[in-house]
Amino acid sequence: MAVQGRLETPGNAKPKGGRLLGAIASAALAMLARAVTGVRPIWSGSGPTERQRIYFANHASHGDFILLSACLSASERARTRAVAAADYWGKTRLRCFIAEDMLGSVLVHRAWTEPAQNPIAIMLDVLDKGDSLIIFPEGTRNMTDEPLLRFRSGLYNLSIARPDVELVPCWIENMSRVLPKGQFLPVPLLCRVIFGAPIAVAENEDRRDFLSRAHAALLALDPSTSRRSSR
Repeated sequence: MAVQGRLETPGNAKPKGGRLLGAIASAALAMLARAVTGVRPIWSGSGPTERQRIYFANHASHGDFILLSACLSASERARTRAVAAADYWGKTRLRCFIAEDMLGSVLVHRAWTEPAQNPIAIMLDVLDKGDSLIIFPEGTRNMTDEPLLRFRSGLYNLSIARPDVELVPCWIENMSRVLPKGQFLPVPLLCRVIFGAPIAVAENEDRRDFLSRAHAALLALDPSTSRRSSR
């Protein structure tokens, strides 16, 4: 039976020891990510900031959000939480402990049935507490030959509900080769995370048009797209 993701409401906020464990785990994983991948951020159209953001990225590996987080400053990383699938990370108590207590992830149900499991409501609750988010709008890991899957509507819904929060596209390069599906030990390879210019829903822009534009903005950051178009 899946372990339900816990929301950090005032009544069940993490104790001091839990926050300390999370901070230590975050710093250790960031150091490990840099050591294994030599990851470096490329700020192309945006830059580091303390402003609240939603980072949206391509998704091909369970290590994606660790790599992206490693590119943020320690203060920004401490208040930036990755959104993860409860049907995977909440499947066992160990996974749930790693995701929530060690990594500070926000677990959401992709096939939710109860109002309390509404992913948008859960993410808005996190934003309303002042944290930033890392989300993967494809909704699942991309195991296909396509560079980027179709976006689901969550990114649009979040932007409409919280228009003051910046939406920053982030292309994660090579992580699927560092930690392929089914593997637990990373393969040392150089990686980059390319941060693009922030986008926002335009006035009177409908959901389909915005998601298409957000998809194009993220795909444009893929270095292999540039290489293909220059041939």
